[in-house]
Amino acid sequence: MEWYEALGLLLGTIVFLMAIGMPVALAFLAANIIGAWVFMGGERGVAQLLNNGLGSLTKFALVPIPLFLLMGEVFFHTGLGGRMFNAIDRLLGKLPGRLSYVTVLGGTGFSTLSGSSMGSTALLGSLMVPEMTQRGYKKHMSIGPILGTGGLAIIIPPSALAVLLATLAQIDVDALLIAGIIPGLILAGFYIATIWLQTRLDPSAAPAYEVPQQSLGAKLWLLMTDVVPMIGVMVVIVVMMINGVVTPSEAAAFGALGVIILAAVFRCLTWEAIRKSVTGALRVTLMAYLIVFGSATFSQILAFSGASRGLINWATAFELAPVAMLLVMFGVLLILGMFMEQISMMLLTVPIYFPLAASLGFDPIWFGLIMLLALEISFTTPPFGLLLFVMKGVSPSDTTMRDIYMSAIPFILCSLMLVGLLILFPPLATWLPGRG
Repeated sequence: MEWYEALGLLLGTIVFLMAIGMPVALAFLAANIIGAWVFMGGERGVAQLLNNGLGSLTKFALVPIPLFLLMGEVFFHTGLGGRMFNAIDRLLGKLPGRLSYVTVLGGTGFSTLSGSSMGSTALLGSLMVPEMTQRGYKKHMSIGPILGTGGLAIIIPPSALAVLLATLAQIDVDALLIAGIIPGLILAGFYIATIWLQTRLDPSAAPAYEVPQQSLGAKLWLLMTDVVPMIGVMVVIVVMMINGVVTPSEAAAFGALGVIILAAVFRCLTWEAIRKSVTGALRVTLMAYLIVFGSATFSQILAFSGASRGLINWATAFELAPVAMLLVMFGVLLILGMFMEQISMMLLTVPIYFPLAASLGFDPIWFGLIMLLALEISFTTPPFGLLLFVMKGVSPSDTTMRDIYMSAIPFILCSLMLVGLLILFPPLATWLPGRG
């Protein structure tokens, strides 16, 4: 069987099973079993494939995923996230468009910990859009920043999705997490500049309103009690990773413990919050482990059938410049993001993309960061980006899809500008991990 026939059989099976409603992880598992039966010698091939897949679940690199998820769940269910949102809101005072800034600053903190762009978009949309609508904000000032926070959440550590990508691609988890710090700060600056520019060009887009006056002492107290402790947990674990004091797994454990201690100190750590946090983290962790299992076995089938090597040889035969090939891969991810969820896209593309990137001479950490940004941008790309429809579901009834599209475009452009900077200046992603 030719490589393209093998690839067509595997991908066609996956697409068919997903089209009839089978969950993504199970669709990949079923396709892998069929592939093992065809290409690896029937029953013995299936047994060997399953043994190899189970071995992929014992990697120590997977430990940060449930711990980072537990951090986010505790942060949300205990109300620590709400305290941080309210504190940032009060600290910004009468700043024009301050609720948009609150969405970017507070929303990034929450969605970074939660690891779910769709979940954080739904939460922020339900929490912030009604408040901003009541205050007279125009739709692009309320919807745009919410859609934009995902780009920050996915690259600034701690990011469960970055850990999962690094594990699937078999690259250094620590390096990929650290690589996102400088680009994440640049993207945050782009977002803040975008909101500032929007309020300058159209002051009526975010009308001023009276807010209670806060003395300097009150602001300092609010900052030290409701903002610094929450942000401090993330800062401490990132600094520890950068300096090599802890591994990503140990950093995740310290982070989860830190959030739990904070919740206990603030007297909001209830048994109900613990139950919901553990249940939520367990649910997503099980899904992530199924994804890892499916990806590991899918990679083996691609390699054993010759599809991986055939596809790489075919792609490189076009003799495109490496940057041109990168843009093609980036475009494919944008298209896939209109129809698939991020983890599903990773499962489908990582076994193909990373060997191709290696053949083109790309730094794996740099390429991993580019791929993370492509995954997030694809989620908000008109007309079918999934986050656009999530936002439609939680927005006021008079919000049209055109409103949402137009709100998303400035923040998509910010992320594309960051991708351009990373292509022009790769050390933005590679310098900080190289210091370790």
